[in-house]
Amino acid sequence: MSKIAPMQAEALGLKPAPKNTVTVATPVVAGKAPAAKNMAVTKAKPAISKVTAKPVTKLVAKPVAKAKPKASKNNNPKKDDKKAKPEKIKMERDSFTMPKDEYAQLNLLKARLMAMGQPAKKSELLRAGVKLLAAMSDNTLKTTLAKIPVIKTGRPNK
Repeated sequence: MSKIAPMQAEALGLKPAPKNTVTVATPVVAGKAPAAKNMAVTKAKPAISKVTAKPVTKLVAKPVAKAKPKASKNNNPKKDDKKAKPEKIKMERDSFTMPKDEYAQLNLLKARLMAMGQPAKKSELLRAGVKLLAAMSDNTLKTTLAKIPVIKTGRPNK
């Protein structure tokens, strides 16, 4: 806590505190008055005032520890944690056929991103592509897909 010198108090129009007074620090939260039952007052070591060079005794307010909340009826903390966590997104695994030159483009994009300091996985690149396609207007999407050649689907013969 900072102190105001008597000269500064006069300049601000404040009355200087009379001698032999004790200052109590109380926290103020958004205009609410502090609850007296949550504060304990303890006596601090005497400090020396810079202006008067006389020892000044201060009282310091310390918050009192509150009681812990009661445990739930089932006494299973894991169940309570599950309620607080957001639901996991369901994942879908799939396989698809892609021409080798387009597949090579994925590796080139990965290398470019690595050089920029933003490494990415193939699945992340494919998901980004899907988001871009979804954001296109109907005409743009139609013309973009018209440029993609149709390939035979399925697994290659061995």
